[in-house]
Amino acid sequence: MKYNYIAIEGCIGAGKTTLSEMLAADFNAELILERFADNPFLAKFYKDPDHYAFPLEMTFLTDRYQQLKNLLSKRDIFTDLVIADYFIDKCAIFSKNNLQQDEYNLFLKIYDIISGFLPKPDILIYLYNSPENLLKNIEKRGREYEKEIQSAYLESIQENYLTFFKQRAQFPILIVEANTLDFVNCVEDYEKIKNLFQQEYEIGVHRVIL
Repeated sequence: MKYNYIAIEGCIGAGKTTLSEMLAADFNAELILERFADNPFLAKFYKDPDHYAFPLEMTFLTDRYQQLKNLLSKRDIFTDLVIADYFIDKCAIFSKNNLQQDEYNLFLKIYDIISGFLPKPDILIYLYNSPENLLKNIEKRGREYEKEIQSAYLESIQENYLTFFKQRAQFPILIVEANTLDFVNCVEDYEKIKNLFQQEYEIGVHRVIL
């Protein structure tokens, strides 16, 4: 495998953390998991998004930067494999959806400064799923603060991801059609995704149907 830094992404409820854990175990990789539970504004945001969106996004930005900087700076970029369940650019993706225009403009100035100091993934795998399936997954994991999430919100976030990939792709991105995949319970489905890591891709956006 030619990759040293791999990011797994997807909308809320896509299964990116679970997949990252499975792949890290199989490839003996260092695992970076987002510390979303530590964000004091997350539950408040879902109840009052207009009031708490900006502090939520700023807290996520600074925490993600600190975590990635600390962990990625310690690795040997030529030998160590790192798998993360997010990449720093999701800050720009979510903030575009959640912030008012003036807040978003200010946020982007800070984001552009901070993100420039971090390495980009060698490849990103995005788990594409329908809002209906995402809502089912969200319901299964039973987080109280996620009960207010609506299908329209998930669809908007996912569209922001796809727009970002088309406009600002700086590394290979694989969009995996995951609607019919059950990589947790079906070994064959998991192996299909796992095999993607063995292939080489040029920079660009690739849609993969497994």
